[in-house]
Amino acid sequence: MSYLLILLAISFAVSAVGWIYFIYFFSIGYGLSIAALSVASVVIFRDVVTLPALLLAGVLFVYGIRLAMYLLIRERRSASYKKILYQPDNTTRKPVFVMFMIWISCALLYIGQISPVTFYLSNLAQGEAVNHTWAWIGMAVAAVGVIIEMVADAQKSAAKKINASRFVDTGLYRLVRCPNYFGEVLMWTGSFVICFGACCTLWQWVIATLGYVGIVYVMFSGARRLELRQAEVYGRDPEFQAYIKRRPLIIPFVPIYSVAKHTWLKG
Repeated sequence: MSYLLILLAISFAVSAVGWIYFIYFFSIGYGLSIAALSVASVVIFRDVVTLPALLLAGVLFVYGIRLAMYLLIRERRSASYKKILYQPDNTTRKPVFVMFMIWISCALLYIGQISPVTFYLSNLAQGEAVNHTWAWIGMAVAAVGVIIEMVADAQKSAAKKINASRFVDTGLYRLVRCPNYFGEVLMWTGSFVICFGACCTLWQWVIATLGYVGIVYVMFSGARRLELRQAEVYGRDPEFQAYIKRRPLIIPFVPIYSVAKHTWLKG
């Protein structure tokens, strides 16, 4: 259990960047926390770390650092992103209690997300007969998810340079409207499936499941916000209307075309 306290302290320390600007709890603080926790997990269990666990930690580290840097650069260079980031609802000063609750919630969520690889290594260190095959499968799925997210972001940036006022429907966006969110869901799915071979106890399953469900909720909540913003900007465009009727919102080939009416996804 001591390793969880160490990871929790790291999660709180790194995500505290949100005290600079509370949106950072969910954005820059999120990316940096995942990167820091992935490294810490390997360091703590360095005596038993396996190759698939090391590779998965590397995937999560790359994801976290890339996300934080991407958001920082985007904040500095994109006027449209700044407008969204610093809208009145975000710049309004939040009560200290609310800030603390957001901080605590984020720190715990990040621990839950990273926990499968940590539990896998912890149980291995205790002599449990873990199944390494699931670790390899999870690592591969997570890596594919990160690649999809990176490609989707690059394709969107390229498309916006050609026509900043048009919605993106090229590349991976031909399959799904939020391929970057799909990539992240896939990445965390890969991380989560490690639990199936990690000899997890009940409480470990609970923590890992809460982390996984929590980030999937966040992804669908983010997709809902994007859907609402796009409806405001492109809602009168016949091409856009045809596009959203043919392309699923976040999961390819799964006919979920809209979550706008699902107010329970409001984050």
